[in-house]
Amino acid sequence: MARIGWRYRVPGVRNLTQVEATERARLLDVTGYDIALDLSDAGQAAGSRTFRSVTEVRFSCTEPGATTFIEVAAESVRAATLNGSPLDVTGWSAEKGLALTGLAAENTLVVDADFAYSSSGQGLHRSVDPVDGETYLYSQFETADAQRVFACFDQPDLKSVYTWHATVPAHWRVVSNMPVEREEAAGEESKTVHFATSARMSTYITALCAGPYHEVRDQHDGIDLGFFCRRSMAQYLDADDLSTVTKQGFDFFHEQFGVRYPLPKYDQLWVPDFNAGAMENFGCVTHAESHYIFRSQVTDYEYEQRANTILHELAHMWFGDLVTMRWWNDLWLNESFAEWASHWCNTHATRFTDAWTTFLAVRKNWGYRQDQLSSTHPVYCEMPDLAAVEVNFDGITYAKGASVLKQLVAYVGLDPFLAGLRAYFAKHTWGNATFDDLLSELETASGRELRKFAAQWLETAQVNTLRPEVTVGADGTYERVTVHQEAPAGHPTLRTHRIGVGLYDLVDGALVRRERIEVDVAGDRTELTDLRGVRVPDVLLLNDDDLTYAKLRLDDRSMACVVQHIGAFDSSLARALCWTAAWDMVRDAELSARDYVALALAGLPAETDINLVTPTLRQVASTLSFYADPAWAPTGWADLASSAWQALHRMEPGSGFQLAWARAFASAARSDTHLAALRGWLDGVEVPTGLTIDTGLRWTLLGALVANGVAGPAEIDAELARDRTASGEREAALTRALLPTPENKAAVWAELTGPDTLPNWRHRALLQGFYHPAQVELTESYRERYFAVVDQIWASRDSEPAQEFVQFAYPAYHVDADTVSATDAWLALPDRPAPLRRLVAEGRDSIVRSIRARERDARSA
Repeated sequence: MARIGWRYRVPGVRNLTQVEATERARLLDVTGYDIALDLSDAGQAAGSRTFRSVTEVRFSCTEPGATTFIEVAAESVRAATLNGSPLDVTGWSAEKGLALTGLAAENTLVVDADFAYSSSGQGLHRSVDPVDGETYLYSQFETADAQRVFACFDQPDLKSVYTWHATVPAHWRVVSNMPVEREEAAGEESKTVHFATSARMSTYITALCAGPYHEVRDQHDGIDLGFFCRRSMAQYLDADDLSTVTKQGFDFFHEQFGVRYPLPKYDQLWVPDFNAGAMENFGCVTHAESHYIFRSQVTDYEYEQRANTILHELAHMWFGDLVTMRWWNDLWLNESFAEWASHWCNTHATRFTDAWTTFLAVRKNWGYRQDQLSSTHPVYCEMPDLAAVEVNFDGITYAKGASVLKQLVAYVGLDPFLAGLRAYFAKHTWGNATFDDLLSELETASGRELRKFAAQWLETAQVNTLRPEVTVGADGTYERVTVHQEAPAGHPTLRTHRIGVGLYDLVDGALVRRERIEVDVAGDRTELTDLRGVRVPDVLLLNDDDLTYAKLRLDDRSMACVVQHIGAFDSSLARALCWTAAWDMVRDAELSARDYVALALAGLPAETDINLVTPTLRQVASTLSFYADPAWAPTGWADLASSAWQALHRMEPGSGFQLAWARAFASAARSDTHLAALRGWLDGVEVPTGLTIDTGLRWTLLGALVANGVAGPAEIDAELARDRTASGEREAALTRALLPTPENKAAVWAELTGPDTLPNWRHRALLQGFYHPAQVELTESYRERYFAVVDQIWASRDSEPAQEFVQFAYPAYHVDADTVSATDAWLALPDRPAPLRRLVAEGRDSIVRSIRARERDARSA
């Protein structure tokens, strides 16, 4: 799954333990599922909040007479029979499942139950399109939500085959893991769709989606390709580009993995209200419509992110679906592999040849941030139960794990790595495996012992810092170059890093790499003897080509050159390493916020990689919001707005760079002059040549005006009238939440914390609009209100909205000792759920880091 964030256990499902799963896997072999869903009234405005699901499960038992259980997270169970005999279901509950006693050697279980449609994106999610009133359904089962749609043994190592049947409105399309086998009428207005029996797979990657989806079909290399979206979004479905990336991915992975994709078709659906980026259901991948269907102009940054997500899910067809982890201990490997493989494929098979630059600038920075929180954990974690699993869908599991795999590839070599991978696929196809199984094949293929590497990188937490220490002789050559490796006091592990070291000279205004050496850095200090007597370069760059996972620093001479000439590197990856080093220094209070902003505003206008411009501009805004001395921050915002104004007028008209700088200008605008310019754009006055003021940018401009108090409800209503779509409703809700009045903030807070369950889209929009860096004084009183309600919100909401409230309603913009004290007082109270404590403590971490950075910035004045 391509994750935007991470989620927690849903109330109302069994919290399966690893011990229970291991014992059940020892007892059972699941022969097959036959699942019939009645969704015939799902499209009716007054339709039922539940649907009927009848599941027949066939399974064998190694110990006849034994007892086990099956998960059934239903609203109610109508009846159940085991081997033809009725079961007593009075002891059933969603949290406990259904007990099965007196098992035979061969068993047939039938469960007839009513399950609830979901509005939280988990289980079978139902969404109504405001454009045409049509209803759309899609399933989402990872980690263990298949039990919310059918009775199942919901663990990854009890694989089986599945035969789906769905009764739906006659005009609907139904999509599952396998092709449709036949359809038949089911009354005047309904039909029943029967699917071919599936290949062997785990419960969490089964899928069923239904609704009047718009469909585009294609073929490639014997595989039937499908692309789906809501009908109202059909005009924006860029099927040609989606198909091109998908085909490039298939060709690359077929060649590299040595195993063909095993199913006859590969469908991808872009669905509303999705909680992540996408999900790797076998042959039926779901993507987030809001992230990856573009209604307005976007930049190559968005196109590359979409391509990467497509390839991430495609990689899962082999690593995760064809061969699946035995238990969730290896969740990291499942996601890390897809994360690594998608960027590798993007680099070599698509037009996004600098995808490793994006990996560093976006994904790896996510990992660095997560790894430095108080909640840091090793990449590999024992998962005693599902509740523990769901806490670890984070930047460590995805980005750090992928970085470790990239380091492993550098350590053993790509060809031995692929040889081991092919052997792993050949040995474990259609089965379950562990990281140890993969490591054994890699050791055989490479001839290298890898257990120490794995223990060092996967079983320890936090990130090292690599800092060069240089001594230069009178003749301008190095007398000594040493890499000093640092580790935080609480996590003192010093790792072995395979790194490149680049020597760059400034030649005719360009930073040209003169030489690159590759070395192993280990322990506290490692001398680079190959550089003794070598002429000093203008820039000495550790971790050149970004092989390892570590924070970097530059020596004084190199840093001085980078400050003046960061755009002179011909390699975007070298520039990304320097941008990331500067960002780390700000966050670590080694570089003042104002100096970082000055560096960015001097260097970014010349940056030629949109995937560096976009995240770095966001980091500048974050620096001004959180890390800058509040006394200087208004100057910084004004500098950003002025620089963005100048840059957008210098960029090629109509280019993604012009759009990126226009967005930055809108986010930074505070003065009357700048806000008047935004108003003019919105009204079609003095719009920069080439800048298209389309639907997406209109909402951005209006949001900036509303946040600064120069536009109001009437303008929001008028804009929504122009854009009466699901996206328009979401943007209007967010923009209304930005209205800077005490009455409006109170109303938004009351809706967020009230008893009514909000749809996913509205809940997120209100949270995103509640706080704003220009409204810090206005929301100060909500610090205390947050801690007064957070326990109740956590206990009363499904996992996704509960997590989002805890994260986004935390008073992160109120960077002061009072917020730390309020957080500490709450954390000192007993009996808080561990996942909730983790999220709140992470908020505290951010405040403490921001305070240090602000103090550093104030000293620089």
